[in-house]
Amino acid sequence: MNALRKVGVPVAAIAIFLALWELLVWANGWPNYKMASPSDLPPAYARYWELFLVMGWQTLWRTVAGVAIAVAFGTFLGMLMGFSRIMRDALYPLLVGFNAIPKATLVPVIALIFIGQHDFNTVLMAFMISFFPIAVSVGIGLSTLEPEYRDILRSLGASRFTIFSKIALPKTLPEFFGALKVAVTLAFIGTNLVEIVSPHGRGLGALFKSGETNGDYPLMFAVLIALAFLGILLYYAVIVLERIFAGWAERPDQ
Repeated sequence: MNALRKVGVPVAAIAIFLALWELLVWANGWPNYKMASPSDLPPAYARYWELFLVMGWQTLWRTVAGVAIAVAFGTFLGMLMGFSRIMRDALYPLLVGFNAIPKATLVPVIALIFIGQHDFNTVLMAFMISFFPIAVSVGIGLSTLEPEYRDILRSLGASRFTIFSKIALPKTLPEFFGALKVAVTLAFIGTNLVEIVSPHGRGLGALFKSGETNGDYPLMFAVLIALAFLGILLYYAVIVLERIFAGWAERPDQ
């Protein structure tokens, strides 16, 4: 019953959303060149299914690559900020300032610096837009570690690595996976920014740009739904990893 609820509730919510979307378009009498409805999308998928498969994979693997690099780099920065007050005071202003820069303004800069390196540019932007929440969550988790634990382990001769692996790392896992759920959705934004602002004919962003150029609104909305599907797919992949590595932190249903 619990498994059925976990599957049925999200599916029902999506069905209600699509029904309300269809009703909104029908009630306003909007043509599909102004606002496509869910019923306009299946023909677009049927017509361009090969492009959706190829370009969807291009977007997905570059997004996952960017997230993987963000996890490694963000965890490293979080460790520096969590274990050192000096590093925390030094890095926080820089991270906040960098994160405040609109990432769309960085796409032309990156494209100019790394001319022709389309895959690298896309992965780089996915990384740049997604590492911040990971670094902050790990830093906060480590900085709030109870000092008595560290004192006891140090008195027993434990190294910093032992303290991190046995106490600090498990403690930060709930915060880490919470930040990772945010990071995977942000990474898709970075990937598509490069695919749309700096088009190179790859990824779902390029397919969206093609639909915009040709006035094919059903195709544009079909791309948006495909992106949403990939985001949901990665989100649930993170949930699976969270239950494997941090399932102990999940509260039982009330």
